Amino acid sequence: MIENAIHGLLNLLAAPEVGLTSLFIISFVSATLLPLGSEPAVFAVCKANPELFWPAIAVATLGNTLGGVVDYWLGYYAKNAFAKERSSRWFGWLAHHGAKTMLLSWVPGIGDPLCTLGGWLKLPFWPATMYMAIGKLARYLCMTLMLLYVPDGFWRSLAHALGG
Repeated sequence: MIENAIHGLLNLLAAPEVGLTSLFIISFVSATLLPLGSEPAVFAVCKANPELFWPAIAVATLGNTLGGVVDYWLGYYAKNAFAKERSSRWFGWLAHHGAKTMLLSWVPGIGDPLCTLGGWLKLPFWPATMYMAIGKLARYLCMTLMLLYVPDGFWRSLAHALGG
């Protein structure tokens, strides 16, 4: 039963007519400060439709980068509300290393707040966005390729262990 549900969900997410749109939305939302991971959706699309590997990576990178840009602008405009926090060590580190710190925007747990702090510090927008995109692209490539090379038997065993 659970195996059928998982298979159905993977097929829905991977359907070419809705898969990439869904992937963009999931990737965008997961880059905001909401706790949502987009890697399973990228994997689902790529696993069910291998010919969509590069379009899926591109769409997920674009959506996640644009979500990071939203975080950047949230930080940019929130600066006045929290000006006293500027003395923390994070701000000193970010100010010292500049836009290149956005390469770390892919790191779970700190990546999204890092984009917000980058905006807060008014790091140069286009370089920060470029580094965000590079970091997010690298994450999607690594995670998706790793997951695609896990033998299919593992996923069946996992579904069975979960009660399927």
